[in-house]
Amino acid sequence: MDDIDAMFTHLLGEMDHLSQSLKTEGDSPEADSAAQTEKTFSIGFNDLNESLNELEDNDLDALMADLESKSATQEPLTSEPNIGGTNDQTAPPATTQKHEPATALPPPPGTDVSCRNMQMREPQTKAEKIKLALEKLKEAKMRKLIVKVLMSDGSSKTLMVDERQSVREVLDKLFEKTHCDCSTAWSLCETNPELLIERTFEDHEHLVEPLSAWTRYSENKVYFLPRPQKYVMFTDPQIFYMWKKDKAALNAINQQAKDLLVKENFGGSTLIVPDLEGTLYLKEDGKKVWKPRYFVLRASGIYFVPKGKTKSSTDLACFVHFEKINIYMTKNYKQKYRAPTNFCFMLKHPCIQKDSPYIKLLCCDDEKTLVLWVNSIRIAKYGTALYKNYQAAMKRASPTKTLQSAAYKAPKTANHTEDYEYEPPPDFIPPPPPERTSF
Repeated sequence: MDDIDAMFTHLLGEMDHLSQSLKTEGDSPEADSAAQTEKTFSIGFNDLNESLNELEDNDLDALMADLESKSATQEPLTSEPNIGGTNDQTAPPATTQKHEPATALPPPPGTDVSCRNMQMREPQTKAEKIKLALEKLKEAKMRKLIVKVLMSDGSSKTLMVDERQSVREVLDKLFEKTHCDCSTAWSLCETNPELLIERTFEDHEHLVEPLSAWTRYSENKVYFLPRPQKYVMFTDPQIFYMWKKDKAALNAINQQAKDLLVKENFGGSTLIVPDLEGTLYLKEDGKKVWKPRYFVLRASGIYFVPKGKTKSSTDLACFVHFEKINIYMTKNYKQKYRAPTNFCFMLKHPCIQKDSPYIKLLCCDDEKTLVLWVNSIRIAKYGTALYKNYQAAMKRASPTKTLQSAAYKAPKTANHTEDYEYEPPPDFIPPPPPERTSF
């Protein structure tokens, strides 16, 4: 019994520690509430008014029309509330009693008359539209975000996104605004400069949900960039399902064999997860020390072999489950955390936005191993949703552009964690490029 009490006390302590790590230090409850209200509206801007000014005229008009339609459908009912919890349809109507004609009540003190007058007539200038949109947004039942999306050339696009829209829909909107090719490599990515990490959003995700997890005063940003490895598990499935083969055997795989691998592992009634296992370096909590551990990938999570145990399934211990964690690419962790190499990745809950003992850091020997583990984890976590995303992206893709052409002609950015060949500007003299890792 004492052991159970001790375990329960320890569990409560762990939960309290986690809850503290998810909070921003120094924020009062009132400030958090106000910040969350403002955060509901804009991402990447100082305030909501600035974000509305960045919207193009047609987007602002579309926002106004949507808000007007929402307010029309959400008018309160005039019937009395059903206090008893029953739905009595036979109650006598309220018109059986006589009432004196109601006189119009004066407007309450402090009412913004100019705002009411503006709603009575059609707003003409952009300033009037913004003022009315501010009022409507505060009344809206649905979460909407005005998001600044940065491009690789330093420019940006401003979009209105609501909680129903998937990343795929936002990408389609960006295709229309940028007039770029619709390659399957194009992605929306989030960056966290405090942790030096980046994650590519999956096409089936609803963009508002992960952005709403960002903390107050966050320096995180959203980028629209090509990521050639986004669907590498479908263009080169042999890398993941034949990873034990040598280089010559992998290079000998033709397109027909690749299609068969995709069909066998993704087209059936159940998804087949790559049987991946191997040695990775694990960063110890609170220390810049990395210890080699033998890890095994399963559909439910990642497992490892405890010290002094064998590799049999009965001796495996759970390292992390996939339900509540995301996978992030890291940048320059060899310098930041003295990692054995710069080929590291992070596993954490999306609400953890600063350094925390609940972050898991793993390091690989080379880029090939990093690509293998990161994308195999994506397969295990998202399952057939990845395949559906790929099929939808292929339908949208331009017939004249391919994933491979986008991979080798995409410009680099400071947040690009992989090394790829690209065509630099004529006046740019780059340093000698690192060797490409071939699979």
